[in-house]
Amino acid sequence: MQKQKNKSQHLATISLAVMGVGFLATLPLQHSIWGMILQGGFEAGLVGGLADWFAVTALFRHPLGIPIPHTALLPKNRKRIIAGIISMLENDWLTKESIRSKIETIPFTEKLFALFQKEITSQGVKENLITLIQHFIMKVDSKKIAPMIEKEIKQHLIKLDSKDYLPLLIDQVMVRKYDEKTLDYILKEIDEWAQKDSTKYRLGGMAVDAVENIKADGFMQFALKSFSSLVNEEKLGNIIQNLILKGVDSYRDPFNQNRQSLISHIHTKLHSIKNDEQLYGELNNLKTHLIDKWEPQEQITEILNQFQKKAHNFISEPTFFDEYLLPIIKNSLEQLEANPEKVSQLEGWIKSQISNFVDKNHEKIGKLVEENLEKLDDKTLIRMVETNVGKDLQWIRVNGAVCGFLIGLVLVGIKAFF
Repeated sequence: MQKQKNKSQHLATISLAVMGVGFLATLPLQHSIWGMILQGGFEAGLVGGLADWFAVTALFRHPLGIPIPHTALLPKNRKRIIAGIISMLENDWLTKESIRSKIETIPFTEKLFALFQKEITSQGVKENLITLIQHFIMKVDSKKIAPMIEKEIKQHLIKLDSKDYLPLLIDQVMVRKYDEKTLDYILKEIDEWAQKDSTKYRLGGMAVDAVENIKADGFMQFALKSFSSLVNEEKLGNIIQNLILKGVDSYRDPFNQNRQSLISHIHTKLHSIKNDEQLYGELNNLKTHLIDKWEPQEQITEILNQFQKKAHNFISEPTFFDEYLLPIIKNSLEQLEANPEKVSQLEGWIKSQISNFVDKNHEKIGKLVEENLEKLDDKTLIRMVETNVGKDLQWIRVNGAVCGFLIGLVLVGIKAFF
């Protein structure tokens, strides 16, 4: 572009020089008719070339540096020219209506689907998606989420009514025979406790104290004293210990009548609990009290932090994108493409968002152009204009010289004829 400008500028200078040299060369020939005609042509060409040079130069700067009025038009009218350019862009070339009309002709969803299908399996998209998901996961603040989770958990626990779950629990206790297992466990503990020597002596001492403290009169008092003189702590403890062990053994027998009666009594009590409204009320009150006192935020935060780290590490695994994320994305896109109504809604939403963005930021087009033009000083702006339209401007000078020469020939020829 600069070379073309230089060539055209040289051509304009050469044409002006030719006219000047021709004018000087024809001065001695002005007494002949042809000499006079040629001199008139070169003179007119020289005047026309100089006039057009002055006019072209006056657009950008003062000719010969002389501040002649109405010259250096571009620097002087810079703000008005910039305002005109901005007005032309906003009101003629890039109006809101023209941009909206162009937006309506673009099939955004079709282009987006094609772009997704093409780029979704590329390594760059894969890495960026994984990085983006990991970034969002690590940006989650567990301490802010924990209170919300705690609130939701407590609300759900409060809604749980013991009437809906206690009967089921009782049924499971009987079906799985937890009552009998509990009884067997108690009997086992009693058996182990009763077999200890310390238990025997303790039970014997308690029996002796009880006998000695019994208040009676006459023959009963004599009988008790005789009995206490015949037995001691060891004997009484041994008797009671044997009684307890035999009783435990009898209740361990599944066919023992006493055991069956006890189990039946336990079942009856368990069934009666199902209809105990007072018990349900107490259980619900206890549940509410425990939930109000429960403060699980710290535990929830710790669980969320652990889950966050595990999720981050899981996403880093090579299989995550190909086996989990990619099938989900492809399936979602296929379902969306197969639903014309949703595609139409998406297309309308995209165009609506772009149109709204254009409406809100349309004036920024002019401001952007204005800011970029204001960054340029006068010399740079003039150089840019001359670089882009300088060739045509220089040809104005050439055409001025040539047209002046031809017009001069015609005028002087007419003058000579008359």
